Amino acid sequence: MRTRIVHFVIAAVMVCLAISANGQRVKLSLDDITKRGTFRAKSVYGLSSMNDGEHYSAYNAEGQIARFAYTTGQQQEVLFSPAEFASTTPDLKKLGAYALSPNEQLMLLSTNVNYIYRHSFTADNYIYNLKNKQLKRLSNGGAQISATFSPDGKKIAFVRDNNLFIIDLASGNEQQLTTDGKHGHVLNGLADWVYEEEFALTSAFCWSPDSRRLAYYRFDESRVKLFNMTTFEGMLYPNNATFKYPKCGEQNSVVSIHVYDLQTASTVQMDVGDNDDQYISRIKWTTNPAQLCMVRLNRLQNKVDILLADATSGASKTLYTESNRYYISATTDTYPLFTPDGKNFVITSEKDGYNHLYLFDMQGKQVRQLTTGTDEVVGVYGLDGEGKTLYYRAHDGAPSQTAVCAVTLKNAQVRRLSEQKGTNTANFSSTYRYYALYHSSSTSPLTVTLHNHKSKVIRVMEDNQALRQRLKGYELPTKEFVSFKIDNDVELNGYILKPFDFDPSKKYPVLMYQYSGPGSITALNRFEVAWNDYIASLGYLVVCVDGRGTGGRGEQFKKITYGQLGLHESDDQIATARYLQTLPYVDAQRIGIWGWSYGGYMSSLCLFKGADVFRMAIAVAPVTNWRYYDSVYTERYMGLPQDNPSGYDDNSPINHVDKLQGKLLIVHGTADDNVHYQNALAMVDRLIAANKQFSFFTYPDKNHFIRGGNTSHHLYTMLTNYVRENL
Repeated sequence: MRTRIVHFVIAAVMVCLAISANGQRVKLSLDDITKRGTFRAKSVYGLSSMNDGEHYSAYNAEGQIARFAYTTGQQQEVLFSPAEFASTTPDLKKLGAYALSPNEQLMLLSTNVNYIYRHSFTADNYIYNLKNKQLKRLSNGGAQISATFSPDGKKIAFVRDNNLFIIDLASGNEQQLTTDGKHGHVLNGLADWVYEEEFALTSAFCWSPDSRRLAYYRFDESRVKLFNMTTFEGMLYPNNATFKYPKCGEQNSVVSIHVYDLQTASTVQMDVGDNDDQYISRIKWTTNPAQLCMVRLNRLQNKVDILLADATSGASKTLYTESNRYYISATTDTYPLFTPDGKNFVITSEKDGYNHLYLFDMQGKQVRQLTTGTDEVVGVYGLDGEGKTLYYRAHDGAPSQTAVCAVTLKNAQVRRLSEQKGTNTANFSSTYRYYALYHSSSTSPLTVTLHNHKSKVIRVMEDNQALRQRLKGYELPTKEFVSFKIDNDVELNGYILKPFDFDPSKKYPVLMYQYSGPGSITALNRFEVAWNDYIASLGYLVVCVDGRGTGGRGEQFKKITYGQLGLHESDDQIATARYLQTLPYVDAQRIGIWGWSYGGYMSSLCLFKGADVFRMAIAVAPVTNWRYYDSVYTERYMGLPQDNPSGYDDNSPINHVDKLQGKLLIVHGTADDNVHYQNALAMVDRLIAANKQFSFFTYPDKNHFIRGGNTSHHLYTMLTNYVRENL
């Protein structure tokens, strides 16, 4: 093992800042992190660009929806004030969301929001006319899901009781398009659990550009097995919640795509091929209002087809095909992105070894590669109105950093729109004439600045000066970004959080933190003061390292874990711990590790496999056996369990419990619909059978995030005590 270390960024967070007025800095407290929000940065939320590109709508300080000027930030007019309808429509006191119609004459207002899963929700919607100031309920038939204006602003489509509806806003006539929707059997215009969770499909229908047609998904989940989840709170007899959840190797929903024609009142099924065991990750209309695009993935997700379907006949043809020996990610709303003139489309691909942008013509022939190099593209914002410039986000010299960029389609000229190193994101106006740039780094809280299309700063929208002043009075850890090499000459990146009064002549215990999931990046150059910082303030080193399988370093580094999740990731965390043992200021006998979700899976596996280096581990909401997790996510990285049984079993923590020597704490919520409580119970059962002692804590009726009320404070108090008692 090589033990070279490279300090490429040293972030002495507040060492150079002035001492507070009384000459004393304040120590971090857990209440600062979990209750007071002492270090929570302000941001600029909810900017929704208006059609002219010169104004945006947003909530003002009084809770009203108003129109603002980009250049000055001054409020131009109030568009909607809930207080005006407080006596007649008290529901509107708690608005969930709003949307302006395409012609900006109407406003859709959502209230009484109730979440179904992570993203989907039901709501009571109202229509407000900005000209005559009239407000009316969208429908009296019950709550709606995904209410969406047609492009001409004359109609709204929504889902209720698993069926699709359209309302004509002028007449108020409500038309039901489908009738076979049934919970647990057929979903029309609504994604099933696994599509919503893993494909981020939040709305399963879309209007054609001319408002004549509505394309929608139909999920037949009859063959998907039910998962049962018991909830207890406030019930004499616990409730048994059931939902369809396809686990690895089990049957998925049968997905079909349909187009309803409003003029002919007829529905046509689109041709997605003969295989019903596949995925349609996205549907979207091309610039041709009679041509629907469908993105199809095979079940193993190593082949993608972009299909073009005739909305009248349903006949489809393949526009583009790509295969990969591992897997392909084609699940974003911008894949593909059609140019306004209808002559080209843009996709992302890893076919040169890194994720980049490519331009194709409508015959599927590559025109040019738009981006190159090792700075991978991580997101696409869109094209300007003329279709000449594409705006996107990419890594910036290191996986820990991102930049906002633009590239011309004609000659692939790249221009950086962000200047400062760190984490950069943007929110563009509808015309791309302005953009709000969001920047933070390990040493600088979030700043939001408004820029014009030439990247000139127009004004500062938020600088968090109050937070910057507050930080001067606290004893905050320092964050040091590092890289080092382990066996086989593999170089890893990460950071070390050191106590404010760090003394290199002393030896410190270490708590390692990681997530480690495919394509993820945890060691980020961004501002954050969280529980890890609090632990560092108590006299620990907190170390975060992104091992093999994580993102930002190309396909080979990321996909080396294919078919054997957990193997290289755990090896790298164990190797990191062994490297840390060589540092003169590390107490080699006091190294622990913790993580949440995939990170909880990894921390428990590392404790078992690395019993000689890890003294303790905390696993929050961990996957303990990949056979228990959902089909779309797991099979993407592992293939089918029928074809790869050893890949599934060899690195599942439940199969390594006999190696446990250190201290282990498992925490799980009983209402976790993502990583099921079953995972924790399976681990507990195996540990008992192996006669291994451990600690286990359950949060009743809490989901994967384990929060609400006093829950977060209770959780982190417990985790803090466990670290202090066992490390």
